[in-house]
This record gives sequence, C-alpha cells and structure tokens, in this order.
Amino acid sequence: MGFNKRLLVVWVVLASLTLAYLWIDHSAEDRAGALSPSAVVTSSVIVIALIKVRIIFREFMEVRQAPALLCRLTDAWVILIGASLLGTYFIGTQIR
Repeated sequence: MGFNKRLLVVWVVLASLTLAYLWIDHSAEDRAGALSPSAVVTSSVIVIALIKVRIIFREFMEVRQAPALLCRLTDAWVILIGASLLGTYFIGTQIR
C-alpha cells in the first residue's frame, strides 16, 4: 500500500474549505457575538457545502472513474440540491 498524493491534496482542499466556512461563520457575528442574518454568508456556506459534496462524490465514492452518465447524474444532483436550497432560502426571505 503506497502513499496516495492525490488523496492528500483532496483532503487538504476539503480541510481548507472547512476552514473557509469557519472564517465566514465567524465573520457573520456582530460585536456582541450574536449571529446576524446575511444572504451572502448563507449563500457562501451552501456553495462551499456543495463543492465539498462534489469532491467527496468524485474522490471518495469513486464517481471519477464511473461511466459518464453517473458523473453527469451526480453533477445534476448537486446542481438540483443547490438550486433547491438557495431558492428555498431566497423565497423564504421574501415571504418573511
């Protein structure tokens, strides 16, 4: 069993995205430490989560070497979930 440099790079990217999320989450706090609602923060967190999901699909669920149809279906799933989450959030903010 050898060292897999590709998985190390993927792990570093996933960890970096997690740190980016933590930085965004910390920046959403006001001076008193309370969270303030922000469409930019919410959208950024959703996009980061979707990027992480796609990377996990490709690298850890072996979709990268799967038939093209499965690759396209998983990408379509990520896009559908992203559109649903963002759409629900923005529609909810307009209704509220």
